[in-house]
Amino acid sequence: MTAINIVVGSVYGGALQTARAIHAQLASEGHQALVLETPELADLTANNDPVLICTSTTGQGEVPPTLLPLYMNLRDTLPLKPGRPFGVIVLGDSSYGDTFCGAGDLMEEVFHEMAGRKVGDTLRIDALETPDPEVIALPWVREWIAQLP
Repeated sequence: MTAINIVVGSVYGGALQTARAIHAQLASEGHQALVLETPELADLTANNDPVLICTSTTGQGEVPPTLLPLYMNLRDTLPLKPGRPFGVIVLGDSSYGDTFCGAGDLMEEVFHEMAGRKVGDTLRIDALETPDPEVIALPWVREWIAQLP
């Protein structure tokens, strides 16, 4: 089965709760998953396991404080990981207009700059429509896992 790093950026706990539900599902299906609540650069450079980014969005489309140090380190050092599979689940509020789910866009951009390979479409979950993001995230993760090499 697959080993997966779940990188979390959360403010009020929605993204963390979603990541934990994903972890439980993956573990029950025999996958090895690690939830990185305060991820560091070494967590990602020490292996080539697929990365699932599960983050909320703050302010004007920004990366949450728990994920910001990793984002800045990745952006500043760009440790190349050619072909490393990654996926993005991002929580946001569509009432913010153009910045809706902006943190997911920022994380996706930095992973592309590291030569990562995006697997599947980004899952954008709108808090105005979905009070329980894991309800949408869990079926998406099954499809994402099936697309991994």
